Amino acid sequence: MTIFFTLIAILQSFSISLGVGSSTLAITNFFVAIADGSIDASERRMMGVVYIVLRIAMIAILVTTLLLISKEHYMTGLAGMTDFTLVQLITIFVLFTNAMLMTMHKVPSNFGPAIQAGSWYTLGTLAALASLDMTSFTLIEFLLGYATWLILAISIVNGVMAIQLGRRTGTVTK
Repeated sequence: MTIFFTLIAILQSFSISLGVGSSTLAITNFFVAIADGSIDASERRMMGVVYIVLRIAMIAILVTTLLLISKEHYMTGLAGMTDFTLVQLITIFVLFTNAMLMTMHKVPSNFGPAIQAGSWYTLGTLAALASLDMTSFTLIEFLLGYATWLILAISIVNGVMAIQLGRRTGTVTK
């Protein structure tokens, strides 16, 4: 059983890495695609491939995280859930909810991509903190940090989009 859960933990690590890398490509592709003011068919096709990889990573993260949580809480039940486990679940929930809302075109492009990228980077950071055994922060500390990080990510995405718009309209020089 130890080998199984070790492999699951490794798969989770690979999935988070795949998601962080694909998210970086997705946001970069998004910036490049909207630079001229429209997304053409070839840009849309390339972005579609990246989104498929992101969905695969999301499913793998969900399955591996649930398996690891089930192992962790087999004896203690949900009452024994640590704040770290809870913040992982919150981040995954935000990741999935935002992805669904983006797919349904219910979240504007000045928020959705930034929330998605910010959540992927949060998962990557959480994985790094876990590997360093630095998971003793509280739920409140995490929520404050996560909210701050998402506000920063939204600011960066909107800043880049404003610069691109300025270049298209001639109000910002290259």
